[in-house]
Amino acid sequence: MQLRRVGRSGLEVSRIGLGTMTWGADTDEYDAADQLTAFRDVGGTLIDTAPIYGNGACEPLLGTLLAQADCRDDVVLAGKAGFVRRGDSIVKDGSRRGLLAQLDRSLRDLGTDHLDLWQIHSPDTSVPLEESLAALEHAVATGRTRYVGISNFTGWQTAFSHTWLAPRAAALPLISNQVEYSLVNRDPEDDVVDAAEYLGMGLFAWSPLGRGVLTGKYRTGTPGDSRGAQPGWDEFVGQYLTPERSGTIEALARAADGLGVPMGHVALAWLFQRPTVAAAIVGARTTDQLTQNLGADSVDLPGEILAALDDVSQKEPR
Repeated sequence: MQLRRVGRSGLEVSRIGLGTMTWGADTDEYDAADQLTAFRDVGGTLIDTAPIYGNGACEPLLGTLLAQADCRDDVVLAGKAGFVRRGDSIVKDGSRRGLLAQLDRSLRDLGTDHLDLWQIHSPDTSVPLEESLAALEHAVATGRTRYVGISNFTGWQTAFSHTWLAPRAAALPLISNQVEYSLVNRDPEDDVVDAAEYLGMGLFAWSPLGRGVLTGKYRTGTPGDSRGAQPGWDEFVGQYLTPERSGTIEALARAADGLGVPMGHVALAWLFQRPTVAAAIVGARTTDQLTQNLGADSVDLPGEILAALDDVSQKEPR
């Protein structure tokens, strides 16, 4: 698999990252083990995780599998903190206490003394941003992470955070922002992409297949075994099953037919060409789904297809 630097940093990652959000919940230990093997077999290195994933079961499972495979040094562990479960609810906690407690839990559950990248999962507007950023500084100073990043930050929050953290004596500059980015969600191009490019940061794209819509599985309806048919996920997926996005999906289908590859391959290959994108985080319920998505790494889109997809998916100017 092709490797890329994250922004102007020295960190190198596979341009497809393994998402683990469903591990320990919808994805059991056997499927998770198969996914990790399939991912590593093609040269994948970047693994995206968080203590909230799998209702808290993801990281203990991932830690066990990494130990069994004896491959901790061969992967790039990118963790996050900022969401916690309290009772029946999941809430943000961007406090220094909350973030560092989650980091310690991640290290314990993953069976490692450091993360390769630690990110604030989402800005917590009830906490001063400087306090949350200071937790990143402390994590670097104490050796619990090698690099630091953010996730779901707007352009101005990205610029402020990078500017505040960069001159701190005990911290590294932010190297990344993880945001939702795909052919059916180009919101990062409003301001996040420009901020990242100017600051020398890389972007990690979550839900790069448009919550599954860009695989084509929903073109003729909602399959009963799909995420879009599950209570709680139907609205999440349905946001992209709109008339406004149908033109993009059909153009993607025509491009895929012409190239003789799955729609998802074309969607990911388009994303790989976007400025500042370091990797696409791909999560799958099954190993078959993951294996198919990993094939996108070998697809190179002709310039005319890139231009056509860019045109048909272009947002209306604000």
